[in-house]
Amino acid sequence: MTEPQTIDDLVRRSVAARADHPALADAPNRADILGGEPRRLTWSEVDAEINAMAGALTARDVGPGTPVAIQLPNVVELPLLILACFRLGAVAVPFPIQHRSHELHHGVKTAEFRLMITADRPDRPDQIDSVRSSLADYGVDVVDVADLTTSDAAPPARLEGNATSVASICWTSGTTGMPKGVPRTHAQWMASSSFQVQELGINAEDQILCPFPVVNMAGIGGMLVPWAEAGAFMAMHHPLDLQVFLGQLQSEKISYTVVPPAALNMLLGNEALLDSLDLSSIRAISSGSAPLDPWMVEGWQKRNIEIINVFGSNEGAALLSTMASVPDPTERARYFPVPEREGVEVRLVDLDTGAVITKTGHPGELRFRGITVFDGYVGSTGEEFDEDGYYRTGDIFQYTGDQQPPRLLQFVDRAKDIIIRGGMNISAAEVEALVSGHPGIVECAAIGYPDHDLGEKLGIFAVAAPDATPTLEEVTAIMREHEVASYKLPERLELIDTLPRNPV
Repeated sequence: MTEPQTIDDLVRRSVAARADHPALADAPNRADILGGEPRRLTWSEVDAEINAMAGALTARDVGPGTPVAIQLPNVVELPLLILACFRLGAVAVPFPIQHRSHELHHGVKTAEFRLMITADRPDRPDQIDSVRSSLADYGVDVVDVADLTTSDAAPPARLEGNATSVASICWTSGTTGMPKGVPRTHAQWMASSSFQVQELGINAEDQILCPFPVVNMAGIGGMLVPWAEAGAFMAMHHPLDLQVFLGQLQSEKISYTVVPPAALNMLLGNEALLDSLDLSSIRAISSGSAPLDPWMVEGWQKRNIEIINVFGSNEGAALLSTMASVPDPTERARYFPVPEREGVEVRLVDLDTGAVITKTGHPGELRFRGITVFDGYVGSTGEEFDEDGYYRTGDIFQYTGDQQPPRLLQFVDRAKDIIIRGGMNISAAEVEALVSGHPGIVECAAIGYPDHDLGEKLGIFAVAAPDATPTLEEVTAIMREHEVASYKLPERLELIDTLPRNPV
């Protein structure tokens, strides 16, 4: 068989091998998320749905290279629509459902899409009209996803695969203050998937539960593409509703999923709840976005469930710490093995001297290059790469252990000014620019402060104008006027006389 060149080739291969096997299912609370009854599809039905959507998109002049914006919750239509774009050679441009006009305006100017697929939802019954009105000045055609699923347009002719064509543009937060467009090719997504399938042992018999929105590396690279490559079963979940999630783990006999560190801590601390659940089907759970607690990783391992420590980014930098590579659970919580993957290179660089670090205990910026790494942000001039072509992650690691050369990496800190609230990245610079719009605020600094459940919450230190006493309610009201995603709204406001500054 010809080697797969695109993600659609992976899907077609799984359809051929697993036609009548279960492939994709909604969460049981779909009605609360989008409306309608939960859907369950076999691989042949997945193929038919992709063809129907691809035909409907073709009728709207979508073809190779056409950017298609998508904003849907985690229901089966979301991965199907992304895969329909891939089948056409179009570029999927998915947005988190929290993104409003502020982010969409930036997105349309960056990705230059002229078609957006979305849907009214119970929490936003006016979603289609709202987005249509918001993007009217950009000439964007806003279409209800239901119009694609009910289309009788003919399926498109099969395209010759192009591994180097851009498959998607996802969004990340950066220190420049606005989300950056991250284009990734089919080859880059497939390389990331292949390493995960191999290192995590994902196969056709796996029952995967996907709680991450299928809009970025976690959802697409960590769930969608490995599912397509392995021909496994995947159940959707959104948002993280613990009661529904635990029910799906049992009813779907899930073998692999992803859970935030705080939730794993909470569950392990409730032995009565855990003892009431049948989790015998689970072999592995990935977790990340924050350092893992060693006692938590060890505690789950005692319950015969492997916790995999994950570090990753939309740009294609990824570290995995598994039981096979780091057997000791307390070490696995803190350390990552230096990747030994063909086509991937990693190094640490001293940010003060620019020297490549080879010794233990010396913090430096983690840098990546190779087949998983993207080619640069949309509109970038290349400053995200160093002179040797390594992607600058902005994350500080150090080598640890007594082996030579060192084989373990330890996360130290984030060099980038990013706040991670409940797994969602927030750019401090973006928030500061919006908060500074308050007439009673002279200057401000956005910071993350510790929270037991979310990891971090967002707070503002502000210097007030003379005779002004700005309030948190006023600040959030100004941000809401810009229709900012709700997770970016601050939860504390502290007024101070001056912002601290260094001698420079």
